[in-house]
Amino acid sequence: MERTDRSVKLYFIRHGKTQWNLEGRFQGAGGDSPLLDESYQQMIQVGQFLRQTPFVHAYASPIKRARITAQRVIKELHQSVPLTLLNRLEEFHLGKMEGMAFSAVKDQYPAELDAFRNHPERYDARTIGGETFAEVTARMTPAIRQIVAAHHHPTDNVLVVSHGAALNAEINALIGTPLADYRKRGGLRNTSVTVLETTDGQSFKLIDWNDTSFLTATATPTDTI
Repeated sequence: MERTDRSVKLYFIRHGKTQWNLEGRFQGAGGDSPLLDESYQQMIQVGQFLRQTPFVHAYASPIKRARITAQRVIKELHQSVPLTLLNRLEEFHLGKMEGMAFSAVKDQYPAELDAFRNHPERYDARTIGGETFAEVTARMTPAIRQIVAAHHHPTDNVLVVSHGAALNAEINALIGTPLADYRKRGGLRNTSVTVLETTDGQSFKLIDWNDTSFLTATATPTDTI
């Protein structure tokens, strides 16, 4: 795609697959299970896929699964890309749901689970002591705008490595999707790439959503949230 003058492209990457992802457990900002062996190969594939794109900087959630993913992808780019960790890129704080199996949450918090997955506008995080969608985007959007403000040359490409639910919410918020429609594009697979472009840090255009064309492993239901 032809670049707009003084635009920034943001390449959002979801972290590699973890043990809790595989087990079907909620894994928010308060939980961090080990990355699976297979995820490291997928990080290599992300880096190889993006190797021909020059990046000026990378930003990541400081949570280990995202930080390691960022470091491994950068290594495979064969470029000198500085990495900055930002707390505001963390996953949802999930309160009582943290570490629980999806099946257990369905039994104990059925309304909250259904709303979180299917009806974001109905999600009431007070029951479980977690973050709302509005609270997550309220902390992430200023971080993204700060990133854009720091990189405003026409050829600037930036990596942002974060988490599935948080990225889904934030990317949809940035492109102006109504809250009720956040889940309509589906989820984000582990080590997927989603690309946005902006000229002013205020309005964003979706270039690519949940690209996994470069991954050789067959997708499974536990890959996507």
